[in-house]
Amino acid sequence: MSRNKSIGMVSLGCPKALVDSEHILSRLRAEGYAISPDYQGADMIVVNTCGFIDSAVEESLDAIGEALNENGRVIVTGCLGARGDIVKNAHPEVIAVTGPHALEEVMQAIHEHLPRPHDPYLDLVPPQGIRLTPRHYAYLKISEGCNHRCTFCIIPSLRGDLVSRPIGEVMKEAETLVESGVKELLVISQDTSAYGVDVKYRTGFRNGRPVRTRMTELARELGGLGAWVRLHYVYPYPHVDEVIPLMAEGMILPYLDVPFQHSNPRILKLMKRPGNSENNLDRTRKWREICPDLAIRSTFITGFPGETEAEFEELLGFLNEAELDRVGCFPYSPVEGAEANSLPDPVPKEIKLERVERLMEIQAEISERKLAKKIGRTMQVLVEEVDEDGAVGRSIHDAPEIDGQVYIMGEPKVGEFAKVKIVDSDEHDLWGEIE
Repeated sequence: MSRNKSIGMVSLGCPKALVDSEHILSRLRAEGYAISPDYQGADMIVVNTCGFIDSAVEESLDAIGEALNENGRVIVTGCLGARGDIVKNAHPEVIAVTGPHALEEVMQAIHEHLPRPHDPYLDLVPPQGIRLTPRHYAYLKISEGCNHRCTFCIIPSLRGDLVSRPIGEVMKEAETLVESGVKELLVISQDTSAYGVDVKYRTGFRNGRPVRTRMTELARELGGLGAWVRLHYVYPYPHVDEVIPLMAEGMILPYLDVPFQHSNPRILKLMKRPGNSENNLDRTRKWREICPDLAIRSTFITGFPGETEAEFEELLGFLNEAELDRVGCFPYSPVEGAEANSLPDPVPKEIKLERVERLMEIQAEISERKLAKKIGRTMQVLVEEVDEDGAVGRSIHDAPEIDGQVYIMGEPKVGEFAKVKIVDSDEHDLWGEIE
């Protein structure tokens, strides 16, 4: 008997792209294709690209080139595929190019060049689908696209306007994931706070029970599944205040990923950031009054066109007052097609990078100070890996890959929770012993 036709996958970019890759792999497996872990064993390679900033474009083009050199038969999908002829100009030999969340187009290209190997009605895929994350956590994508038009961002032109998934469909997927052993659900979208805006928060149904298509109601429903629930990409709209009590009650994790990007009103206006009239400093204080254990993660841009030294200093002042728990910072990147590229007074590259360094030095001091306060505390930790030197896990305040870790003395089980007493800390991570 001949072997099943095999597809390899290279997945780049954000968790939303990772979910797209999982959907493609699930469909491939359901149709009987084998999934190859390397170039040599594959009949074809699918490269899911990122095209958000220049460095991501370069990484994606390099990955496509490597796949072509190692295998020769390559289909390109993802955000870079939506950006005109960039891929075809750089790599004209690729078989096909599609944009993001283009499952049917990808499958059509695969079927054309590598016909499906068997009866597609045979069910060869587990109920939770094929996932690229470890067994104990999974990303739960609740919507596609974005209604905002931030001047530094081209995501709406790549992924379109907001389209919220039906809440019953989201909950069914979440239930299936938890039943399969997932311990943590990471809720993602381009704008989680806007979930349901496009359908005017219409009522959906879960197991025959009416539930509004809205972030607060979704968080409450997910909180009843018995898994960790972590909210990402939450814009600071007023109704975000409603989910903080759910965190205080322990229904969802006391963690908010809020992309503030800046604090100066003029820069926020130039960025066309939603909610820029809100006093974010007061908001964070009120959130912490309701839920003292709340961890807030955010990202910032330095060197946005026209940003003065005084405006950057204002951002540093905000950082010192807000005392955010986790921070990412990036120099402004003039992404092709972004409206902000036409703004006057671009900031020189060396100044942008110097401002990133200064901001992250201040944040490192804040993080070190906050983590030191956790010494002596017993925390629930989700174990990620175990070897002869001990174990590594994450606390309720740490998302995978982007936040800190907890180094554990002992040998707990991977994918399980452990009670860990914190005994030491540094700028980013914690150390502890199993209780």
